[in-house]
Amino acid sequence: MDIDLSEEQRLLKDGVERLMREHYGFEGRRKYQTEKLGFSEAMWARYAELGLLGLLLPEAPGRLGAGAVETMIVMEAFGKALILEPYFATVVLAGGVLRQGASEAQKANLIPGYCGRSDKACLCLTTVTL
Repeated sequence: MDIDLSEEQRLLKDGVERLMREHYGFEGRRKYQTEKLGFSEAMWARYAELGLLGLLLPEAPGRLGAGAVETMIVMEAFGKALILEPYFATVVLAGGVLRQGASEAQKANLIPGYCGRSDKACLCLTTVTL
């Protein structure tokens, strides 16, 4: 399948791929594994600076309001680099739920820390048998 990317999508692709080339080589990844959390807080901060933590959230400063193609672009670059940061759990899964299922009050409460690099999230599903 051949997908033609828009100019903004090409810029996103180039930027994320460059970030991975410059900061997530084999030695960088090995170093990040030894950090206290098992991943790089510095790289998480870079993702925040690029607006990647707000990739799926409604467009605003620090948020891209992106969709499936932009998510694919970022995840492809991150997959190639084998990143250690909890990006998929925080941004794609929990961010998608926040975007689609949170109330306006919950969004107002959660989004600032979420996009500001201080908060990480995970999605927890439970089942109830009646």
